[in-house]
Amino acid sequence: MPVEPRFDEAIHAPTRLRLYAILRPLDGAEFSMIAGMLEVSEANLSKTVRNLVALGYLDISKQASPKRSDARRTTTVKLTPHGRHAFDEHLAALRAMTE
Repeated sequence: MPVEPRFDEAIHAPTRLRLYAILRPLDGAEFSMIAGMLEVSEANLSKTVRNLVALGYLDISKQASPKRSDARRTTTVKLTPHGRHAFDEHLAALRAMTE
């Protein structure tokens, strides 16, 4: 299915663009791993993720960690189908700008 180019301000900010680049090829990634890869604080990433969840671009899930003996849970972040499509449109818009 062809993707229509559409520049998306909600995706284009550097941290968000890098977050999308990490998540695009994956089914999901652990929150703390993403924070490390982006070299941002967990508080900063949490705010970014919350905003993108509110737009319907990301989904988060929490689950018990098999690596932990305490009650703390891990958080997984993934692109929603809507978020994946929006990112593809944004990339198409960036490509169109360079042509």
